[in-house]
Amino acid sequence: MLLATAGIALIAGSAAAQMQTPGTAPAQGPDAPRDPAGSDPQANQPIVPDAEFDSALPPLSGDINAPLEPMPATAAATTTESSEAQAQAQAAAAQPIAPGELPSAPPPDPVLNQPLEPLSAFNTVPLQTVKDTQDADIPDIRYASEVRGLDPLGLTDEFNSLSALREGKGKADNATQVAARGREDEQLAVRLMKSLGYYDGTAISTIESVPGEKGGLRAIVSATPGQQYKLGTITVDAQPTTPPDLVRRELPLKTGDPIEAARVQAAEANVSLKLPQMGYPFVKVGDRDILLDEQTGRGDYTLPVDTGPRSSFGVLRTEGDPVFDLKHLNVFPRFDQGQLYDNRKTDDLREALVATGLFNGVGVQPVPTGTILPDGTEQVDIMVSQTRGPAKSLAGGVGFQTGQGVTAEGTFTNRNRFPPEGALILGAIAGTQQQGVSATFRRQNAGRRDRTVTFVASALRANYDAFEAFTGTLSGRISYDSTPIWQKRFTYAYGFELVGTNESVFDFAENDRTRRTYGVLALPGQAMFDTSDNLLNPTRGYRLKLNLSPETSVQGAVRPYARTLVEATAYYPVSDSLVIAGRVRAGGIFGIARDDLAPSRRYYGGGGGSVRGYGFQRLGPLEPVSSLVPGDKDRDEIKDLRPIGGRSLNEFSIEARYRFGNFGIVPFIDAGNSYESSLPTASDLKFGAGIGGRFYTNFGPMRVDVATPLNPRPGDPKVALYISIGQAF
Repeated sequence: MLLATAGIALIAGSAAAQMQTPGTAPAQGPDAPRDPAGSDPQANQPIVPDAEFDSALPPLSGDINAPLEPMPATAAATTTESSEAQAQAQAAAAQPIAPGELPSAPPPDPVLNQPLEPLSAFNTVPLQTVKDTQDADIPDIRYASEVRGLDPLGLTDEFNSLSALREGKGKADNATQVAARGREDEQLAVRLMKSLGYYDGTAISTIESVPGEKGGLRAIVSATPGQQYKLGTITVDAQPTTPPDLVRRELPLKTGDPIEAARVQAAEANVSLKLPQMGYPFVKVGDRDILLDEQTGRGDYTLPVDTGPRSSFGVLRTEGDPVFDLKHLNVFPRFDQGQLYDNRKTDDLREALVATGLFNGVGVQPVPTGTILPDGTEQVDIMVSQTRGPAKSLAGGVGFQTGQGVTAEGTFTNRNRFPPEGALILGAIAGTQQQGVSATFRRQNAGRRDRTVTFVASALRANYDAFEAFTGTLSGRISYDSTPIWQKRFTYAYGFELVGTNESVFDFAENDRTRRTYGVLALPGQAMFDTSDNLLNPTRGYRLKLNLSPETSVQGAVRPYARTLVEATAYYPVSDSLVIAGRVRAGGIFGIARDDLAPSRRYYGGGGGSVRGYGFQRLGPLEPVSSLVPGDKDRDEIKDLRPIGGRSLNEFSIEARYRFGNFGIVPFIDAGNSYESSLPTASDLKFGAGIGGRFYTNFGPMRVDVATPLNPRPGDPKVALYISIGQAF
């Protein structure tokens, strides 16, 4: 320590002496003082003459490959005592140690010879870690976050939804974590500003303490947008098209538009969407290039587009595990060979195949052929990739209606039992008032897409207030139907029915019920015009439906007649969540007396699909009061009179369907009745009102309606409940 102090003193003294006695060498360099008068002749002379300097240099060899020469030993100008001592120590260390001259070992430490402490004397309490003391010693960090400068751009809400500071919910382990979240939000603010064309935008986050709050911070993200860049020239780099400006026309951008990310991306997506609909199935949109000019605030935009060949439809091909052969596959397309390519029709083909329910997977893709057609387009074939799926399924459903009771149905379906698409469907129904079985053969897409041929054989027992019947039916039907994938404006159906039924009927001649057997041959037909926007849950448009069925009843004699029914429904959207729906239905039976009709072929009112609030089939003519047996406790009230049905019907309904999310509330009012005459009248209408709940699913709404009759008759229920799938109409 003393030596170091002395050394410092010597150095300081030497420096002081030099300060007091300046050197005589003149200063050199650009900052050296000048002698304006030139009074000192040695002022600009070098410290060492050039000749003396050159002579001091060692001679250099001309051979660049020669080995380096050793540096000659030279005596130092000055050598301190400490340098000499260091050199002597190094020389001594370099001398080898002679044998027998090893230094003696130091004496052993007496502490090492002491015995070890017993384990019981040790303190076994674990040391506290940082984690153990964190909650006790470190205060909780609470912070508030704020963003400035984004509100004029309309970006505040989007920023808040993505903010790392907001995601932390105002809590952090320490201030460093808050600062890190602030830096993330700086980058977020810059990205959002660039998405609107503010490419010069900057953002900075600051963390400040909140006075008076322990551990309270305020994180502020301040954004400065700068100027907004707008589109300058717009260039599309693409092959020639038909029409020539097709790509530019389908790119909805114009000079002067802000360079907003969403606007630009949507315009480019429109090109990818529209060109395949106009004959270019293989279009590829490249990466855009935008050259910004900060002086003008404009960005010149260039978009490369590979349109590929203009194409027309060719033929279908197939690969994979075939469910359908090419003959049946050609039933589905809605395009003809040689027609200009439109990928919407390709997508429609894919959806129609998926709707059959026979595929685990199905792909439909255009395949280039290289064949150039006379109109200059290239033929593209459509490759259908098939993966077979399960053809068998089980399904079931349960419903309840006042007056009809509980009904449970189940079906087993083999959708491809008779290929192609020949389904065998076995069904059973079990309920409190009906039981039965059925077997159905159904061929879908029979020679034409969406045309269905159906044959049904069924046996059913029904026990209602209106009648009790044992019925066997054999029927056939050809229909052109709407589907959830392709809803059609015009649909139709026609067919036949052979019905044999044994039913209880009120015999006016005997003033009592009896059983009769009827044979019925019917040729039912139906036509429907539909402008609604949805098959299962319409919200706008209207539907018109006409049913006409020429029939012959055989019960002792042949009696031909005709059953007719007309129905109109309309849907008006008041708002996105409220739809007003209305229905009018009227029907009549002509050419036969009511009492010659089988009770099951007559018209009845009341129930979940008619006038809610009244029992199933309870509206209309009833048995005469004279049929009551005096003294019979079961039949001495008017409420025990049974309906006998009529030859005409009218119904009116209006609903207000209010939906919120997947749920809905539907207040409604219904009116109607059935009549003995062939034409309905407006007299003696029965009204019902109620409210319903809806739960909306992918396959349609679940419906629960509660209703009450407004002008009930004796025996009508005070409250009726209906549970089913689908809207009432």
